[in-house]
Amino acid sequence: MIKPDGLLGNYTDEVKNVIINSGFIIFKEMILQLDEDRAASFYAEHSLKSFFPNLIKYMTSGPVLVMILEKENAVADWRALIGPTDSKKAKITHPHSIRALCGIDSEKNCVHGSDSPQSAQREISFFFQEESAGQAVIQHDEL
Repeated sequence: MIKPDGLLGNYTDEVKNVIINSGFIIFKEMILQLDEDRAASFYAEHSLKSFFPNLIKYMTSGPVLVMILEKENAVADWRALIGPTDSKKAKITHPHSIRALCGIDSEKNCVHGSDSPQSAQREISFFFQEESAGQAVIQHDEL
């Protein structure tokens, strides 16, 4: 997912180029605006953490681009490509990562990545099981 700061900061094309140049296929993508309930549901595992209200406010502050990426070892490779959660640390320890490129801090870090294949399946289902009208959905059969 490219988060609101990534879309509003005009990093979408740059992030997508990194994705493609790293051997991923963007199988499907969709731009949408999360409301508070949907954002809270997506990040439910963080609901008791102190940063949760700020996370929900941030994730509803603008549109997001959700994508299904395909590649052998996609989850691990994506996590490595995006870098550490804290973009300030990423700029030092992983200067070529996506979060170093366009993130600001640990909250506004430009992108989200599933932490396991199980999480990836849950998150794909969360966003793509019901593709409603009014949301731009693009499926890539080949690139």
